[in-house]
Amino acid sequence: MADRTKRVLVTGSNGLLGQKLVALLQTRPGYEVIATARGENRFNSPHGPFEYYSLDITNSAQVFDLLSTLAPDYVVNTAAMTNVDQCETERKECRNLNVDSVSYLAEACAALNVFLLHLSTDFIFDGINGPYDEQAEALPLSFYGQSKLDAEEVLINSPLKWAIARTVLVYGIAQDMSRTNIILWVKKSLEDGKTINVVDDQWRTPTLAEDLALGCFLILKHDATGIFNISGKDFLTPYEMAIATANYFNLDKSLINKTDGSKFTQPAKRPPRTGFIIDKARNVLGYEPHSFDEGIAELAKQLKS
Repeated sequence: MADRTKRVLVTGSNGLLGQKLVALLQTRPGYEVIATARGENRFNSPHGPFEYYSLDITNSAQVFDLLSTLAPDYVVNTAAMTNVDQCETERKECRNLNVDSVSYLAEACAALNVFLLHLSTDFIFDGINGPYDEQAEALPLSFYGQSKLDAEEVLINSPLKWAIARTVLVYGIAQDMSRTNIILWVKKSLEDGKTINVVDDQWRTPTLAEDLALGCFLILKHDATGIFNISGKDFLTPYEMAIATANYFNLDKSLINKTDGSKFTQPAKRPPRTGFIIDKARNVLGYEPHSFDEGIAELAKQLKS
């Protein structure tokens, strides 16, 4: 007898990761995708139409009702308030979306025997000893980081079957989204002949959105529980990312000035040195991300099409 088709419900399907994950699941035999987000669907998938429902995950009754009706095997929670400075100033909204809603999803998933995969971040760390593995001690510097750590605790202390995918500085191109990323920002600024100041005292392992979507899929495919670092493999400063972008597109590097984080006044503190060690994801899931240069090439290809 053939294996039963597995139903995967994705929250935040209009966002960058949500779009990439919906598109990826549409191409995988044996999986059905159910997309959900607040309001209307804004993603026109290259693989054709898909099942979509409007869902406000901050409404516990709505969460339980929809999950009961649709009976997914897996929920992947990509919805979050991710603007770090906005989280610092709008704490109630941040807590509501990043922590309370995770409690509602966890309660519903536990009651209905659904596997919950939740997305987390490198901002749960203070950035003193990066790059980090999955066992490293978390110590957030910002309200955003604390909210994501609190959400992890919700899963860890819940009876449900869960996994957490932690990631770092996700970049990519999404449909119908104004949100830019470091590659597009550097490319446009240099093409316009603008001088840009880019920090050289923060380190990250930037993550191509397609790689993160694949990492999430591999967790589901392997029914892998626990915490996984799903990020890029190159440990870089934003200045190094800017130089790599200029090199790829053959733009004027002399317009890029090195600066440090102290020159920017931002409501939320940034951890200086995060980034992830991804050995566990490689060994357990067979995860292998693109290099940053390959990631730039992938974005360039998408810009052309």
